[in-house]
Amino acid sequence: MTAVTDLPQPAQPAQTGRSARPERSVPTVPQAVAAVVRERADPLFGLMGNGNAHLISELTSTGFPLVTVRHEAGAVAAADAFHRASGRVGTATVTYGAGFTNTLTALAEASLARIPLVLIVGDAPTTGPRFFDIDQVGMAAAAGVDTVRLDDRDPAAQVRGAYARAESGRRPVVVAIPYDLVEVPVSAPATERMPIAERRPAELSVAAVEPLAAALRTAERPLLVAGRGVLDSPGGPEALRALADRLGALLATSVMARNVAGEEGDLGIAGGFGRLERVEIMRQADVVLVLGASMNPFQMRYGTVFGPAATVLQVDVDPARRHERAEHFLPADAGTALRSLGDLLAAGPLEAGRADGGWRARQPIPPAPSLDAPDPVDQAAGAEKVGAGVVPRGLAPDGRLDPRTMALALEGILPRERTFVQDGGHFIGWVPLMCSVPDARSHLFVGTAFQSIGLGFPSAVGAAVARPDRTTVLVTGDGGGLMALADLESFVKQARSGVVVVFNDAAYGAELHQYAARGLDDQAMLIDEVDFAAVGRAFGAEGIKARSLQDLAALQDWVDRGAEGVFVLDLPISQDVVAEYMQESMAGAIPAPRPLPVD
Repeated sequence: MTAVTDLPQPAQPAQTGRSARPERSVPTVPQAVAAVVRERADPLFGLMGNGNAHLISELTSTGFPLVTVRHEAGAVAAADAFHRASGRVGTATVTYGAGFTNTLTALAEASLARIPLVLIVGDAPTTGPRFFDIDQVGMAAAAGVDTVRLDDRDPAAQVRGAYARAESGRRPVVVAIPYDLVEVPVSAPATERMPIAERRPAELSVAAVEPLAAALRTAERPLLVAGRGVLDSPGGPEALRALADRLGALLATSVMARNVAGEEGDLGIAGGFGRLERVEIMRQADVVLVLGASMNPFQMRYGTVFGPAATVLQVDVDPARRHERAEHFLPADAGTALRSLGDLLAAGPLEAGRADGGWRARQPIPPAPSLDAPDPVDQAAGAEKVGAGVVPRGLAPDGRLDPRTMALALEGILPRERTFVQDGGHFIGWVPLMCSVPDARSHLFVGTAFQSIGLGFPSAVGAAVARPDRTTVLVTGDGGGLMALADLESFVKQARSGVVVVFNDAAYGAELHQYAARGLDDQAMLIDEVDFAAVGRAFGAEGIKARSLQDLAALQDWVDRGAEGVFVLDLPISQDVVAEYMQESMAGAIPAPRPLPVD
């Protein structure tokens, strides 16, 4: 974004291309920054403006991959999703001023979700702010994000430090380039500037781990609940699998760590997106070990996911996150704790594991639902009787599509190698219940930490770049989809194979089911229905607006033809079908609006 009031300053004439730039024996500040980006990033997500034009030109002129988006929030959202899908630090760039302020929602989401990324921005000159400059450092700090404001003394070291801080602290960091330094040569390194040491997990003493080991040794029905802390810890998933096998334990996960240790003994999601018949099994556990999961109210199913008599053990890097149910709390990296527990248990009676196979061997796990076998808990499949007639399969009583049936159908139609990206909104309750994922980095929930909507399309761009070998499936609502519509074009351009599923209820569904249900006027909660498939076709995608279950044959045909390009599936769903998690919230479980998961 370029402000018309911010024309190039006379002392820094605009360059028309790389050939117009004078050759320098000493790099400029943006060239030094670009050198570190080449070391640490692949690719860069961004949108060009005055404040970052020199940096971007230095990178693109040498062939470095730049993934462009159409809104600055999309640059940060794409870098965020890139990390979630790949595990690698994301890098984004935007200009100063309005370009920077446009990133704040996505930046706050990344901060609250503890996503390591580096955002490189322009900033006010070192000589003082211009009439249109704002306090970007203060605004980033308000979102919980630190800023490294560069000077000309070894800026490469400063940027490397920012990457180290983002990685070790699992958080976003802003790197700001003052505008009067965009053509200034780098000076000699400052002797007082020390490198930032990367934080490494501390070794755990036997005394610290023994209380958890003692509880697990005597457990008859042990349950291990893993969150993103396990996924993000080197060797964490393998150590979790080994401990579960030794104990004969069952497993459950947060929504963002689905399938982190494979399918054996996996009860699925613990929390608001858990299947009721599997949650009932979780409630039978006598010892529960929670590793790297936030245990927020949604994840705890408002205090009901564990039985009242269960002994709850918790491992988390942040002591401030200790839950009131935790009888023993171990402040530690999840992977380190799992390995220490495994070593300690291997030195005793459980050296060879439980002879009878443990709880896992005794407890059958109910199968997932399918269109061929109606689920006794969620009547998503089959015809539904209404009065003297029968509603056709796939429709709700009001004649619009039943979102549960549609999600079940997608499970069988979409390619198995897929990455789900979910925007925020009421609709998020159906795909986690009905659709499986190939691994723990295959289901991205964006906006849920900050309770936002409208980050879905650019997040799908980041996921598609991170895993181009898979089909990226964006699941959005019509409210969030319209908010982020500019980057539908980015997704169509970028994705090798992508599907956009719009659960279109012609409303802001979360507000409709929370507030209209309480008697508030619904006028501002309703949206004139949009044909997203037609919009997608205008951008170069294929797509249909489905009116029946049979209409999904068009998506099946696209998959059968190779699943190349992007397919937009607009599902005009019923406003009368309320997601299970929303029903629990409306029953008074928690007072906060739109309760969504974090981990």
